[in-house]
Amino acid sequence: MPQKKSYFALQLPKRWWVFGLDLALHCDIDIYQFKFFSELVRDKVREDDSVIIMTHEPNWLIDWYWNDVTGKNVSHLIRDHLMGRCKLRVAGDLHHYMHHSYVPSDRPPYVQHFLVNGCGGAFLHPTHVFRNFEESHGTSYKCTASYPSFEDSSRIALGNILKFRKKNWQFDIIGGFIYFLLAFSMFPQCHLDHILKDNTFSGHVRSFFRAVWDSFIYMLDCSYISLAGAMFLLVAAISFVPSRVSRKRKVIIGILHVSAHLAAALILMLLLELGVQTCIKHNLLATSGYHTLYEWYKYVENEHFPDPTGLRARIERWTFGLYPACIKYLMSAFDVPEVMAVTRQDICKNGMDSLPRGGAVIYYASVFLYFWVFSTPVVSLIFGSYLYICINWLHIHFDEAFSSLRIANYKSFTRFHINVKGDLEVFTLAVDKVPKKWKLDTNWDAEQQQQQKKPSYLWSSPSKWRAASLHHDPLNTVRVVDHFVIQQTGKENLGPADLTNGSITD
Repeated sequence: MPQKKSYFALQLPKRWWVFGLDLALHCDIDIYQFKFFSELVRDKVREDDSVIIMTHEPNWLIDWYWNDVTGKNVSHLIRDHLMGRCKLRVAGDLHHYMHHSYVPSDRPPYVQHFLVNGCGGAFLHPTHVFRNFEESHGTSYKCTASYPSFEDSSRIALGNILKFRKKNWQFDIIGGFIYFLLAFSMFPQCHLDHILKDNTFSGHVRSFFRAVWDSFIYMLDCSYISLAGAMFLLVAAISFVPSRVSRKRKVIIGILHVSAHLAAALILMLLLELGVQTCIKHNLLATSGYHTLYEWYKYVENEHFPDPTGLRARIERWTFGLYPACIKYLMSAFDVPEVMAVTRQDICKNGMDSLPRGGAVIYYASVFLYFWVFSTPVVSLIFGSYLYICINWLHIHFDEAFSSLRIANYKSFTRFHINVKGDLEVFTLAVDKVPKKWKLDTNWDAEQQQQQKKPSYLWSSPSKWRAASLHHDPLNTVRVVDHFVIQQTGKENLGPADLTNGSITD
C-alpha cells in the first residue's frame, strides 16, 4: 500500500476499516489527524461499519500502570465520533501478548477488544504486572489471553537472581568499583584480634557483626570518600525507583536497597581484612618485606644455578643495576598479597600519615584487585534480587527487570481473517523457544527461480534460513495461543460493494 503520511485509513471488505494513527512522542494524535479521521467517519464510515484502530503504544495499559491519562484526542474520536464502531484496538511496544475483552453490561463498550502484541521486540516484557487491569473509560474488561502466562512471567523473573551476572557481566566493572568506594575509608582494619580470639562460633559471629557496625559508625563520623559514595548511591537509588510509587515509598525502597549494598561492602571488607590478618598471624604473609618473592628467587637461583665466575655481578654492573632491579620490582608487582600485607602492617604500626603517596597508591591498588574480585558476584546478586523483589512483589521496574534478562524467546505474531459471514477472526501464533543455530534453506533458492510467481503466503519455503535442528524449527513448534471472533454488525445489509477494499489518504 503506498503511504505518503504517517497515518492512514484502509477500507477492507465487508464493511471493516483499519485506522492507523500516529501518536508520535506525546501519545496522542494532533489536530490534523483528528480532523482527517473525524471527517472520514462522518462522510465514509457507515453506522453499521466496524473499525480497527492501530497505534504503536497501548496507552490503555500504560496509562493504567502509571496512573496517567494520555490520548485524549484518540478517546474523543472513539467515544464521540465512532460511537461503538471501534471493535478492536491493536498496539505493540510492550514485548508480550495480552488480549482483553469487554465485560457485557447495560452500557455500550468503549472498545470491544484490546490487543497488545509486541512479541517481535528485542527482549521480553512481563505480563503479570498488568494482571489487575480491569477498566478503561468506564468499561470493564477481563484478560482472556496472555503470552507468556502470568505464572510463566512471574517464574521468568526469578532469572534476575540466578542469571543477572551471567547476562550482564559488564555490570561487574561499575559494581565492583562502587563497592570499593563504599569500603575505601575503612581500609585497613588494624584491630581485629578480638574476632579471632573468641572461642565459640556464636562469639565469632557477634564480634564480627559488632565490627561491621563499628565500621559503619566510623564511616559516618570520620570518612569522607566512603560517606560521599554512600550518599551518591542513595540519591541514585531513590531516583532509580519508578514514579509509580509514592515519594515516601521511593525513599524507603532506596534506603533498603542501599543498605543491602553497604552492608555487603562492609562485610566483604572485613572478610578480606580477616583473611590478611590470619595469613600474617600464621607467617604466610609479611615475613620478609616487599621483596619476599625476589628473595625466594635468589635463593633458588643460587642453589640450582651457581655462578662461580661472577657473571651475574658483571651483568648487573654493565646494565647499571637494571638487571636485578627489573626482576625485583616485577616480582613485587606480581606478589600482590605480600605487598598488601607489608603495607598494611606499616600503616597499622606507624599510621597512614607515615606512608608516602606512592606507597598509599600501591596499597589501595593491591586492595582493589582482591576486593573487586570478591565483590562483583555479590553486587550482581543483590541488584538482581532487588529487581526480582520489585517486579514480583511491588510490580515496578518491569522494563529493567526483563530487559536485563535479554530473553529472545516467546515470539508471536497476530493474523486477521474476515470470513464469509463478515466476522473478523483473530489468530495469534507463538513460538516458545527461538532456535539459536540456523542454516540456509536450499529449497528457498529453487522456489525463487520458479517462473510462476506466487503470493508469499503460498510459499512452501518463505525464509532463506531454517533452524539447524528440525526439533527446534518454528514450523514444527508454532502453536495458536489465542483465537477469537469479532462479529460484524448488520450482516443482513452486506452487499456486493462491501466486498471491495481500498485505502484513503489525506
